[in-house]
Amino acid sequence: MAEFNTIRATAGARSARIDEGLRAHMNKVYGTMSVGMIITAAAAWAISGLAVTTDPALAMAQIGPDKYLNSFGAAIYASPLKWLIMFAPLIFVFGFSAGMNRMSAATAQIVFYAFAAVMGLSLSSIFLVFTGVSIVQVFLITAVAFAGLSLYGYTTKKDLSGFGTFLIMGVIGLIVASIVNIFLASSAVAFAISVLGVLIFAGLTAYDTQNIKNVYLSHASHGDSEWLGKAAIMGALQLYLDFINMFMFLLQLFGNRE
Repeated sequence: MAEFNTIRATAGARSARIDEGLRAHMNKVYGTMSVGMIITAAAAWAISGLAVTTDPALAMAQIGPDKYLNSFGAAIYASPLKWLIMFAPLIFVFGFSAGMNRMSAATAQIVFYAFAAVMGLSLSSIFLVFTGVSIVQVFLITAVAFAGLSLYGYTTKKDLSGFGTFLIMGVIGLIVASIVNIFLASSAVAFAISVLGVLIFAGLTAYDTQNIKNVYLSHASHGDSEWLGKAAIMGALQLYLDFINMFMFLLQLFGNRE
C-alpha cells in the first residue's frame, strides 16, 4: 500500500510539472505572438505615414482629398517593387520554416520579429485604403474571435487533427485563387475568397492551438529546453499567421474604405 501511494504521488508530481510547463509554454507562445503583432502594427502604421504627404509639391500620385503619395510611397505602392513587397512575407515564412532546425531558439525569435516587421511593410497599405476606425473595429472583432477559437482548441477533448490536411489544402487553394484574382480583379471572386478565408483560418486557429499543446505534451518528458523554445516560436508563428489572415479577410468583408 505504501508503495502504491508513493507511485501515485510521483505520478501526481510529474503531472503537476507537465501542467505547469504547459502553461509556461503557452504563455511564451502567446507572448511571442503578441510582440510580433505589435511590431507589425507599428511598422505598418509608420511606413504608411512616411509614404503620404499633404504637400502637392511633393506629390507623385493623388490618393484622396489633400492626400498624396510622395516619392517613397510611389516606390513601394505604385512601382514594380510593390510585387516584391506583396510576396516578401510568403517567401520569408517558407525560408524561416525550412531553416528553423538550423537556428538556435534565440536566433529564431529574432528572425520571427524580423518577419513581423516585413509583414508590417506588406500590410501598410491598409492605412491608405481603409479608415482608421474600421481597422481598429475589425482588429477588435478578430481578437475576440481568435481568443474564443484558441480557447476552444486548447480545452476541447475532441481530436481536431483530422481537419489539418483539409485546412492546409484550403490555404493552398486560397493562395492560388488570390494570385489568379490579382489579374481577374473580380469582386465576386474576392468576396468568396474572403468568406472562405475567414472560415479556414478560424478552423486553423483552433487546430493549431490544439497541435501546439499536443506537441508540448509529447515532448515535455524529454526535457530539451532548446527544442521546446523553438517549438514555442514556431507555435507563435502559426497563431500569428492565423490571426493576421483572419484579420485581413474580415477587413476585406467589413472594412470601410477611404
